[in-house]
This record gives sequence, C-alpha cells and structure tokens, in this order.
Amino acid sequence: MARQRAEREISAGGVVVRRNGGVPHYLLIHDGHRNWGFPKGHVDVGEGPEEAARREVREETGLADLAMRGPLGCIDWYFRHGARLIHKYCHFFLFTSSDGDPIPQADEGIAACIWLDYDDARARLSHANSRRILGLAHETLGRATAADPSGS
Repeated sequence: MARQRAEREISAGGVVVRRNGGVPHYLLIHDGHRNWGFPKGHVDVGEGPEEAARREVREETGLADLAMRGPLGCIDWYFRHGARLIHKYCHFFLFTSSDGDPIPQADEGIAACIWLDYDDARARLSHANSRRILGLAHETLGRATAADPSGS
C-alpha cells in the first residue's frame, strides 16, 4: 500500500510580550481545540509570513499595538484533517505590545487570552514545539535587555 503524500500548509504566528514591573509576560490563547498556544493562522496568497503573523495576532487577540522584534524560527508538525494528511509549517515572530487588553476572537474558537510570566506560560503551553518557541523568545528578550538595560 502506498504512503499518503502530505499536503503542505504555511502558517505564521506571534509571540507577544509585555513587561509588567520589568518582568516579561507572554500572551497565550486557548484555542478551539482546547490547546494553549500562540495566535497563528494561514498565510494568505500574496502575503508574507511576517505580515500574516501580525494580522493573525490582531485578529485573534484584538491587539493593535504590536511592535515587531524579529523572527523566532519555524516549527512543523503533521496532522489529519478528515482523510487529508497535512504537513504544517508555522513561522513565528516576536512582538511587543504595551497597550490594550486582549479580546479573544470567539468566532474563531478562541476562548481566552491570558498574560503569563515565562515559567507559568511554559507550564501552560500544550505542545513541546510551542515551549521551544517560547524559550527562543525569552532568550531573545534576555539578549536585548543585556544590550540595553533601559528596555528602550
């Protein structure tokens, strides 16, 4: 029996951070599959991953105050959607946000948006590949803080 060839899908998402008393807090969403993760979604035709990540974060959280801090890498995984085998690639970017309260996009199944410090976010994330991306975001912030302790 021949192996089924996976269909490739490209998505993009954002790790959003906000400092609370100097401590970074990360925005997690509770999605329609009952997983805790980061806002993400499909890259539309004619759109780049960075642009898609910003759009998806805005749509899923309602946050408009998003400053791009750079790429965090790409994760991939396989899953089934009906009879289709999908190989999903998701590019992540680091954003900072200093204003606004996140509002979950209920019509997309987003049940909650919460800010958590690194340890609590790491414990709450549903998937190991998301914990890896969180670690990269945290390391990136640490390097930026070491280079500019004022946080500007």
